[in-house]
Amino acid sequence: MEELIKEYSLGFTMLREAIEGLTDEEMRYKPGPDKWSIHQIIIHVTDSEISSTSRLKKVLAEHEPILNSFDQDAWANNLGYDLLDREQYMLLFKLLRCSMQPILEHLTSEQSKRVGVYEDQGRFTFKQLLEYRVQHVRDHIDQIKRVKKAYQVNQTY
Repeated sequence: MEELIKEYSLGFTMLREAIEGLTDEEMRYKPGPDKWSIHQIIIHVTDSEISSTSRLKKVLAEHEPILNSFDQDAWANNLGYDLLDREQYMLLFKLLRCSMQPILEHLTSEQSKRVGVYEDQGRFTFKQLLEYRVQHVRDHIDQIKRVKKAYQVNQTY
């Protein structure tokens, strides 16, 4: 659990490093009509963090709470992601992760086994939900790398 909490705490730094030095053109490049730009990925990661921070707290505070998913494509398509301030969203992500740190540092092994229930996905322990948060950032950093590569390839033509 200690390594998981450590990587969770590094999520902001990992994201910041993934986008460091990119121009606005690179940040807004879409590798395909139904693909997200790096800008949109950053906004999505933060929106997801808003929802999941609430879920994590619910699992720790309530007895087997019902957890709700959100439609990420609907959010990306209908909330004007291209108009939102990426730096504000990066700061919000950082603040959300920092707000969880004292809770995680005092987490007991019993708390890590507490359960939340998604109606559409079943039961998950707090530890599983935290693992998903860490993996979510990893997955989107990989996606950012793929978009950066696609941009570079596109520039050679």
